[in-house]
Amino acid sequence: MANAETTLQQQIRLALGTRTDLRLFRNQVGQLPDPRTGRPVQFGLARGSADLIGWRTITITPEMVGQQLAVFTSIEVKTPTGRVRPEQQAWLDAVQTAGGIAGIARSIRDANEILR
Repeated sequence: MANAETTLQQQIRLALGTRTDLRLFRNQVGQLPDPRTGRPVQFGLARGSADLIGWRTITITPEMVGQQLAVFTSIEVKTPTGRVRPEQQAWLDAVQTAGGIAGIARSIRDANEILR
């Protein structure tokens, strides 16, 4: 059975899935033992990286008329009571500092606000 955060994440993905300027992917981050060796195997983009990653396509300013740019987008999904870990906040800060779109969504409305 899915937990509340997983359910919210799916609701956000479905709600945003109709946008033609946005492409988001589920980013599962964690670690499991290799079944053959028992050694830990890391998976996901990076430690602290957000639940939903992808890009939003924007049209550039008049001097570059007609060109489009994919802007890296990273949305961390949390329930209303969920806490953001320091490494997750550091990831979001790094994305924003680099010019990307990043934020914490506790609802579909929050996700839409991040993308404004």
